[in-house]
Amino acid sequence: MRRLLVFILCFCAAFATEDIGGFWKSLNDQGNPQCIFGIYEHQGVYYGRIIGTYDDDGVMRDTIYKPSSRSAGVAGNPYTCGLDIIYGLVDNGYRYAGKILDPTKGNVYNCEVWPSVGQLTVRGKLLIFGKNITWYAADKSDFPKGFKLPEMSQFVPSIPQAN
Repeated sequence: MRRLLVFILCFCAAFATEDIGGFWKSLNDQGNPQCIFGIYEHQGVYYGRIIGTYDDDGVMRDTIYKPSSRSAGVAGNPYTCGLDIIYGLVDNGYRYAGKILDPTKGNVYNCEVWPSVGQLTVRGKLLIFGKNITWYAADKSDFPKGFKLPEMSQFVPSIPQAN
């Protein structure tokens, strides 16, 4: 009986979802850094905030501390950096499910997120169609020199409204 209980606990632990919180870097089609996201938890639900974006030269010029670009697809045309584009992610046992917003067009899609060894797969879905994007764990070298990492435990979600 004890062996069966140990087996069941180990089996369940193997399929439990890992924590997705932290800083994640997306790459463009050429493999250059495009954006840094902060995935944070607030009251048991995960959100994804844009921390900074890179220009075509791979330099982060647009940050939450000094935003410059605006999100045309979002009501009020807010700054892109600092925007929560992923929201309502809840653990469904093997993945996290919620919503993702395209800030340029204002489209909202269903979203699934799951981690695997230093990577985070983000899947935006419309009905049965979808696209997977792999994000990579960001480290200090992905931020500009002297950039102070935000304290994500202090973030309060702000869900943007699409135009």
